[in-house]
Amino acid sequence: MIDSPIAREFLETGRCQSCPIIDMHAHYGPFSGIYMPNHTPEQMLATLDRCGVELIVSSGHTALEDVVRGNAEMLSITERYPGRWYAYLVYNPHYPAEGQAQLEEYDRHPTLVGLKFHPSMHAYPLTGEAYRPALEFAAARRLIVLTHTWGDSPYNGPEHLAQVAERYPEVTFLAGHSCHGEFQKCMEVARKYPNVYLELTAAYAVRGLIEQMVETVGAHKIVFGCDLPWFDPHYAIGCVVMAHISDGARRAILRENALRILEGRRRV
Repeated sequence: MIDSPIAREFLETGRCQSCPIIDMHAHYGPFSGIYMPNHTPEQMLATLDRCGVELIVSSGHTALEDVVRGNAEMLSITERYPGRWYAYLVYNPHYPAEGQAQLEEYDRHPTLVGLKFHPSMHAYPLTGEAYRPALEFAAARRLIVLTHTWGDSPYNGPEHLAQVAERYPEVTFLAGHSCHGEFQKCMEVARKYPNVYLELTAAYAVRGLIEQMVETVGAHKIVFGCDLPWFDPHYAIGCVVMAHISDGARRAILRENALRILEGRRRV
């Protein structure tokens, strides 16, 4: 049995009451080709309440295909729950005119805290020229960019992440999924660049990986996410609280790092 007040509390109550959690990688709404039983705002919030998640930052599924309709949909949800639910503005490099118009509206929406890129889904490299307007926008405002990353990818592998991190030191990059499958290389990028953080969605399930991340990069460079409504946050949280790390590291991963990253970027 792991000797941890946080782990004991979670096992006994199903919640981290003494360490309210911040989830930096969530979505919203149905997704084509798969049934998600808990995708409505009410269902998602009920899930978060059950396991002690204080706030989440989401991008809309619809926005991955239609940035105009999908971003508006996501913002309509977060603006119903200010202080509890924040949003990433999805940017699709294939639609620069629509993307520019979306960026021009950014400052009007106080629940936005950054941008979301999905180079794999959009089949366009993170280092490509079409991302430059969004990255320059994010750099000028010192925003968060949550980007999908994956191992052995022609679009968003560790080498792509390293290049944009070096070009845009003002941007805080969250490496979604921590370059799944090339974890060691992603850890090397996070060690080298102060503006790169490892994000745990799907990675948390790899046995021993959280311990390796803490030892290699440090707990201060890891943030929690679980891709709700894709995955159950209880399992994801359990992977962190039952890892062989200190309670200080658990608090950093589940809450404190996200608070530090969000500082100055939350406007409500």
